[in-house]
Amino acid sequence: MAHFVLIHGMCNGAWCWYKVVSLLKSAGHRATPLDLGASGINPKQITELDSVWDYAQPLMEFMASLPQHEKVILVGHSYGGVIISLAMESFPTKVSAAVYLTALMPNLHSPIATAVAEFFKRATGEPKMDSELWFDDGPENPPTRALPGPKYIAANVYQLSPKEDIELAATLLRQGKFFMKDLCMESLLTKEKFGSIDAVYIVCKDDLPMKESLQKWYIENSTAVDVKFIDGADHMPMFSKPQEVCKCLQQVAEKYV
Repeated sequence: MAHFVLIHGMCNGAWCWYKVVSLLKSAGHRATPLDLGASGINPKQITELDSVWDYAQPLMEFMASLPQHEKVILVGHSYGGVIISLAMESFPTKVSAAVYLTALMPNLHSPIATAVAEFFKRATGEPKMDSELWFDDGPENPPTRALPGPKYIAANVYQLSPKEDIELAATLLRQGKFFMKDLCMESLLTKEKFGSIDAVYIVCKDDLPMKESLQKWYIENSTAVDVKFIDGADHMPMFSKPQEVCKCLQQVAEKYV
């Protein structure tokens, strides 16, 4: 039996894992989805988050609360890949493996901000539709905050997901923050800690915001030991292909638990 700790992407919350949690528990595993700061039902507001550490605090507190010899499998979706990477660095002895689900995946060769910047670079010129972007550092710099709109997510993020999940997301999404200044810091991740944990990447082939070419760029620049693929999955595979996500996670559990 494995214990999966599920970390959502930006603007989402623990709620987005409800199908995967049910499937994992039915298969006999433990599954803990967490709300990060100012996400889901976390009471903080985005304006109260002064740093990426404020955003990651719920995960860090959870990891610190684990018994000394208990290990978990961290799963990060989208921007959640950044957050599980920070947790891997802080608690390397408590992580048996890390799974990046169509996620931003940092490496040891450059600051974490490089992974975010590559996403921005490839998203330039993409239609924003009814999404909102904030440029707190000036219009000449990348956006600092974002909130995708209902029309945008239906067409570009949840395009292969059930309509009821699109409606669910439209009512629950909250404004997200990129924390680029924090992620520009050198040596946030080290080979001795972050680099000591095996990483698995799950590629979603029909992801529009995180195109397959971008996902492969993350893999090529990382130390991922295994790569899995899900066909017919949009950027929210936990909605569009939950059974396949669960199957991949169980394969990770079989190898690392």
